[in-house]
Amino acid sequence: MISGKTTLIAHLGYPTEGFKAPMIYNPWFEQNGIDAVVMPMGVKAEDYPGVLQSLFRLTNIRGALVTMPHKVTTTSLVDELTPTARIAGACNAILLRPDGTLLGDQFDGAGFTRGVERKGRPLKGARAFVLGSGGVGSAIAASLAAAGVAALALFDTNTAAVEALADRLRKHYSQLVVTTGSKDPAGYDVVVNATPLGMNEGDPLPFDIDRISPSTFVGEVVMKSEYTPLLRAAREKGCTVQVGTDMLFEMIPAYLEFFGFGTATPEQLRAVSKIKY
Repeated sequence: MISGKTTLIAHLGYPTEGFKAPMIYNPWFEQNGIDAVVMPMGVKAEDYPGVLQSLFRLTNIRGALVTMPHKVTTTSLVDELTPTARIAGACNAILLRPDGTLLGDQFDGAGFTRGVERKGRPLKGARAFVLGSGGVGSAIAASLAAAGVAALALFDTNTAAVEALADRLRKHYSQLVVTTGSKDPAGYDVVVNATPLGMNEGDPLPFDIDRISPSTFVGEVVMKSEYTPLLRAAREKGCTVQVGTDMLFEMIPAYLEFFGFGTATPEQLRAVSKIKY
């Protein structure tokens, strides 16, 4: 029940139809007696800066979850970024601090890497390949670097974006071998689709599935369906896979701490989740 005392967390992105977070947070809030709500708010890119500024004039808002296509734009709209968000070049969480300033953080990458390691796949010394250098792809690349991968390949049709990400990674991780320019997934231990491909029926696969081996770990960030065509094809090859919502369940405990709502385990969140596809 939303009341006059309810604390608001905005969920900002466009389109909103694929949003899953409210169906995890809100049941958890209810079960734990927390008077707060995550509210989906659809905002197109051209309207986003103005909407964000106005939104944080509300007196009952604590923060926001930020998703596509606003994660990169948000970095220039907050007062301060955490080191993780600066390296990723993207922001998916905003906290309104008591002094009225906005702090931006980034949890996508941590959610992804924690999920991979929870499935028993060590990342230290691994060779990883990330397709997509937008907000989520940049964050995953940064967290893979922090987890100790030995080599990291990046691909994006936006050459400027992918080269900028590669430069930031090389600056902060001088021992990391970073390559760009090829979308061939052969020879990598972990391959991640951080592009929107898979959100719509009929989308092509983001890479040539025949070029990976059954030992490759394949991760997905698309959450519109649980098993995207890419993940289905990877499973048919015998690959271990990670669905998009696994990343969400792993990052929510960090979000809860960021917003001051305590914490939870992925298992507790799954137990109350109302996610449907």
